[in-house]
Amino acid sequence: MSAAFDPSAAAAPGSGIFGLPHSPDEAHVVLIPVPFEATTSYGGGTSEGPSAVLEASRQVDLFDVETGRPYERGIAMLPEPEQWRAWNTRAKERATPIIEAGGIDPSNPELRAASAEVNQLCEQLHDAVYRTAKEWLDKGKRVGAIGGDHSISFGIIRAHAEKYPGLGVLHLDAHADLRNAYEGFTWSHASIMYNVAERIPGVKSLVQVAIRDMSEDEHRYIESSNGRVRAFFDSDINHKRFDGIPWNRQVDEIVKGLPQHVYLSFDIDGLDPVLCPHTGTPVPGGLSFPEAIALISGVVRSGRTIVGFDLTEVAPDPDGGEWDGNVGARMLYKMIGWMLKSEQRK
Repeated sequence: MSAAFDPSAAAAPGSGIFGLPHSPDEAHVVLIPVPFEATTSYGGGTSEGPSAVLEASRQVDLFDVETGRPYERGIAMLPEPEQWRAWNTRAKERATPIIEAGGIDPSNPELRAASAEVNQLCEQLHDAVYRTAKEWLDKGKRVGAIGGDHSISFGIIRAHAEKYPGLGVLHLDAHADLRNAYEGFTWSHASIMYNVAERIPGVKSLVQVAIRDMSEDEHRYIESSNGRVRAFFDSDINHKRFDGIPWNRQVDEIVKGLPQHVYLSFDIDGLDPVLCPHTGTPVPGGLSFPEAIALISGVVRSGRTIVGFDLTEVAPDPDGGEWDGNVGARMLYKMIGWMLKSEQRK
């Protein structure tokens, strides 16, 4: 880092993530922005999540009382690929009539063709994210992705599961995301964890936290997974809280289901929607910001290593408010900080 860089000074306009001067080659942590939300089925705007988080990140103080000075290791965000935005524009255009129809009608050839094209574009996006993540992992970097809707996580999880076979995914979300081809989209944001569980054998376990909106089929999938998928439902978390069980003791129980290497997949709607009011599918309930941080720090406290992450479904206020991006940026810095601390504990 340049000797002239002052971590206590205001970030320069147009500077890198968190106002940092690092290039991706210089940084230890490389962030992949993925402006993609083709299958969003309720509210939109998450394709602008990476840019909103980038802008808000320049207001985050770089010294963190819990994790110290994560910025010293170097953090850089890659530029958004124009091709990915083009895929998003086309996929959203083709997905819209299907979503408006309430899902694919197999007897309608136009909707079938549109669904096939959306699925193909999603596969291209996943492969591009996978190759990007793998490239930087092979260089010894820690890699994270910023969405976009939650479907963008598939490629980066695949890359991490290849590098760290037998890893566990810690999934914070209001939704289980275990639907099979929701609305006719194989790669729906509502199907991301189903696809991870079914298509990435390197994932040993999936531990879900704060789930409070799901179908009966998804619940059945969890129950029949023989423990590979464990869900800590928001209602159960709160009942235990009401009975006086401290959150950190609940976190200890959650973390028990994870192997040594842990990947964090955090949909911002896992938080109380007061913190992320413009996310695509907000649901009452969820974790407070301190509870979410305690969950992440609990992984590190247990001696496990956080090897990568994604942060998805941040959607900026269409009227220009910065709250969603602000919360997303601060969650991102905490995730990076605790990931780096987990490296130091190895």
